[in-house]
Amino acid sequence: MVNIIIADYYHANDAEAVVELMNHYALDQMGGGEALADSVKAELVPGLANVSGAFTVLAMVNEKPAGLINCFMGFSTFKAKPLINIHDVIVHEDFRGLKLSQLMLDKVEEVARQRGCCKLTLEVLEGNKVAQNAYMKFGFAGYALDPEMGSAMFWQKAL
Repeated sequence: MVNIIIADYYHANDAEAVVELMNHYALDQMGGGEALADSVKAELVPGLANVSGAFTVLAMVNEKPAGLINCFMGFSTFKAKPLINIHDVIVHEDFRGLKLSQLMLDKVEEVARQRGCCKLTLEVLEGNKVAQNAYMKFGFAGYALDPEMGSAMFWQKAL
């Protein structure tokens, strides 16, 4: 049985599922290939709980953690409306092929519509074709404000 829920950061089972799935993702090549530090495991859920507008969608299969999407509220200055940035999308390999990513994205979109959001955003690695295909299937696409200026890029500066 598949159950898609919004995690309760103060519920022990949900908190454990978030940490377990995030660590599983971190160990994967797409997540960097290294386990989360113990300090990150300890601070992850309390940290998420302290971020205004943050929420996590969990996919549970037969009451086992199978997938996760971490989301953060943002704001579109071009639309003057809130948006949701999808930060992590994880489907444990033991549960792939069950369309969990699509079910979890459905839940994210439901929350976005309830909150009056104008769009969903996410970033994806160029080499992660499986994820790209799942996102395109759901309706995501790259974008450019002006085609002459090229496509949007996601950059970072570590601090």
